[in-house]
Amino acid sequence: MSIKSLGYIGINSTDLDQWRHYGCQVLGLEDVSAARNADENHVYFKMDDHPFRIFAQKSDSDGLALCGWETNNQQGFDQALANLRNAGIDVEIADSAQTKARCVQGLARFTDPSGNHHELYWGVVSDFARLVSPVGVRKFVTGNMGMGHIVLPAVNFEATVELFRDVLGFGLSDLMNIKFTPDPNEPNKRLWFMHCNHRHHSLAFFEMPHPAGCIHVMTEVENIDEVGRGNDRRIAHGVQLSGTLGRHANDHMVSFYMKSPAGFDFEYGAEGRTVDDWSSYEVFESTVASFWGHDFSVGQTG
Repeated sequence: MSIKSLGYIGINSTDLDQWRHYGCQVLGLEDVSAARNADENHVYFKMDDHPFRIFAQKSDSDGLALCGWETNNQQGFDQALANLRNAGIDVEIADSAQTKARCVQGLARFTDPSGNHHELYWGVVSDFARLVSPVGVRKFVTGNMGMGHIVLPAVNFEATVELFRDVLGFGLSDLMNIKFTPDPNEPNKRLWFMHCNHRHHSLAFFEMPHPAGCIHVMTEVENIDEVGRGNDRRIAHGVQLSGTLGRHANDHMVSFYMKSPAGFDFEYGAEGRTVDDWSSYEVFESTVASFWGHDFSVGQTG
């Protein structure tokens, strides 16, 4: 597999000051915009020795802009591009200025069949400076498993899953079929979780639209105490809870969910499951989201 991890995400924002506050004071990321000589229309956040993992760009709407997928080397990058083109996917090669802005050697863009925007890249440029969190978060769990995971809407579900599974090499970790009401006529909505490294899943597709272009993004900290401190910061800064503390049945993450200024949720968790040998792993369908907790009714409005 040439794609090794979720490398970064880009966010569209109508109010960058909101993101400066949320990213630093709630998530515990480091604002490295000044160090990167960013212009007034961009904010960059660091969570490990990569130059950034999240960036927000000025926009007339709020939501996810893109996912950035890291390939292992130039050969892997070229192979991924060839696979996409052979599958009939239009690929745009970024110019030198765009590539430099992402701090990489090579960069390309494509859109999946559900309209989600993605970037592929190889060769991160980094000075390996460590995270200096303004609120004392010691580390995030990243490394060769990337920045975390992301759950994307997939209205064209089968074609989108096939692209990432059959063309880009992701493996299926587990799946769910979900209804939101007791109505027997409500169709099941598929939710499939996919992996590209040892993390239980780096990507999931949910068979439903979402106005923010994303269901949620997960960031993982090193222990439960850091999860609790993150929840304390959420409360202190008046951020709405989306899902109570719980442990997931599939990836075993102990986490809570909270709203973000982008209109999608952030999952803040620890103790996520990893798999060393996917060849002996058994894919399963779960009928519950969690062993305990994760009451998502707290985030419902109206």
